[in-house]
Amino acid sequence: MATEEIAPYRGYTVGMLIHPGESLQEEIEAREMTQVALAKAMGRSPRLVNEIVRGRRSITAETALALEDALGLPAMFWLELQAQYDLSAAMTRRERRVAV
Repeated sequence: MATEEIAPYRGYTVGMLIHPGESLQEEIEAREMTQVALAKAMGRSPRLVNEIVRGRRSITAETALALEDALGLPAMFWLELQAQYDLSAAMTRRERRVAV
């Protein structure tokens, strides 16, 4: 669903298009937490966490800070994952437009 191959870009392969929610889900599982427990630790709604995990919502700066407080992983880590995903998705859309 949130993962797909993307085309080579300017001579190098960008990699896989992976939403940061997949990394968040892995972190939740590694800590043997639930999405509800994480949401509570973040002071956010369980729906927000679920939508991020499902790739339906982006990680904002505010959410990244809440994740940092709840999980101890730097906010910049989450923002960089989101930025990489956003850039890869934009490049994929552009490559598809060019190929048509």
